[in-house]
Amino acid sequence: MKKVKVWIEAMRLRTLPVSIAGVLAGLAMAIMLPTEKTFSLGTAVLCVVFAVLAQVASNFANEYYDYVGGLDRRGREGPRRGVTEGDISPRAMLLATWGTLAAACFVGLAIAWIGGWWLIAVGVFVAVGVFAYSAGPYPLSHHGLGEIAVVVFYGIVPVNFTYYVVTGTFAAEMLWASIAFGLMGANVLIVNNYRDYDDDRAVKKRTLAVLAGRRFSAYLYLINGVLAFFIMEGIFARWQASVTAGTSVAAVWLTRIPFFYICLHIILFSMLTRREGARLNPLLGMTAMLMAAFSLAALILLVCS
Repeated sequence: MKKVKVWIEAMRLRTLPVSIAGVLAGLAMAIMLPTEKTFSLGTAVLCVVFAVLAQVASNFANEYYDYVGGLDRRGREGPRRGVTEGDISPRAMLLATWGTLAAACFVGLAIAWIGGWWLIAVGVFVAVGVFAYSAGPYPLSHHGLGEIAVVVFYGIVPVNFTYYVVTGTFAAEMLWASIAFGLMGANVLIVNNYRDYDDDRAVKKRTLAVLAGRRFSAYLYLINGVLAFFIMEGIFARWQASVTAGTSVAAVWLTRIPFFYICLHIILFSMLTRREGARLNPLLGMTAMLMAAFSLAALILLVCS
């Protein structure tokens, strides 16, 4: 039982809503924008499963390669690292990384069969990203580029390509929406690195927080949420004004989702600036859940409108 708990912790469940949110956002936009294809629940499920497996593989790889690189210390402020603490062998973690990634690739092939075989190239890009974040000659997370990687792999990629698989096309609104959700996702990493500032600085892990300072990271967290608010409010408002469904109760409430988001986001920002160490762990999950709640609420309202 203890072994199972250790592996579950290694998956970093608090962060998984980020990958789910990107897919839900793509599905919501597919309903909102006029398309010829019909919604497929099976395709939607495949996209969610792929996104979650890819994120778990990335989390496993991050733990393994940070351990190999000597960037993790025992007794760190964040969630317990199984490999560093000796609960999981490095070999087992590496095998789990490759096994989870292989499962994601298998699901990705099913998605490519539905959406077009050229999507295999997107899958390869995601697989490379799983390792590029923590490994390779220039690990992104070790050079202040982790937040940009999150915007790409948890915003731009899942939102746009979920939309494409469901609709068979791309749209300009999708690019803006994907950036907005990428910024929300980057905030989860900002909380993580803000919390780990002292540990990362001690082992010379150059996260954005270490390079630019905790104060900068805190205000970047705030700015990301504000930008996401303006982008999504603009998209929702234009849609409401352009269709007859704009007069429905659900459509009216859709334009209010960004306002609820920004109010809660500001509260979380206040909590971020007043907490230290392990007390920031719940805030990481709250940030991820707020992103997921945004996309889920939008999806539900669009289905009902």
